[in-house]
Amino acid sequence: MAAIRDIEVVVFDVLGTLVDEPSGLRAGIREAVPTSEEVRVDELLALWQGHGDRERRRIAQGERAYANSSVLDAEAAHLVAARAGCTDPSTVARLATAGQRLPPWDDSVAGLERLSRRFPVLGLSNAAHAALPRLNAHAGLRWHQALSAETVHAYKPAPDVYRLALGAAGCAPDRVLMVAAHAWDLRGAQATGMRTAYVHRPVGESPTSRDTFDGRFDGLDELVTALTAP
Repeated sequence: MAAIRDIEVVVFDVLGTLVDEPSGLRAGIREAVPTSEEVRVDELLALWQGHGDRERRRIAQGERAYANSSVLDAEAAHLVAARAGCTDPSTVARLATAGQRLPPWDDSVAGLERLSRRFPVLGLSNAAHAALPRLNAHAGLRWHQALSAETVHAYKPAPDVYRLALGAAGCAPDRVLMVAAHAWDLRGAQATGMRTAYVHRPVGESPTSRDTFDGRFDGLDELVTALTAP
């Protein structure tokens, strides 16, 4: 495992990279529809995720005005509730905030703590301004700064989102390392000059043979070692 040199600031994706988004959404759906069988929960989760993917794509293509993640989650919650036959307003309202109650991966909290002793550590998330601090608090994620893509009214991998992180980092792009479990996210960061590190998660998108990231790691412990090696 090669060391990664000459990094001044480390930027992390959040959803999928540091928290298990599908697991948290499943828990919210089970709470709202407690009698659902597992296959039914999977179907409702696919409906939720499909809506979010589709609407973010429409926003990126200019087919819809920007709407933050809280709006998209509320829309997804209403779709799921309607499909499941749930009509209680308070239940639907709580379901809409399921994306703020996502569990961290086992190494996320300790990995951030270790890195933050050596580097400024930033979060860069598609989560909305109001949702991001609640998500971080629930998962126990500690940052020097957490940035929401809502600031630039776009979603990753739009270049403006990565430029937001570069502005906060205050140094040359090749001194900033973007860490994510999604190859598409790292490609977007790479296009703005950032260095990149892939961390494997069960819910991420693996790199292809054509991707040339600065490092590929099985978990945060490996990443921390590569960044802090003498």
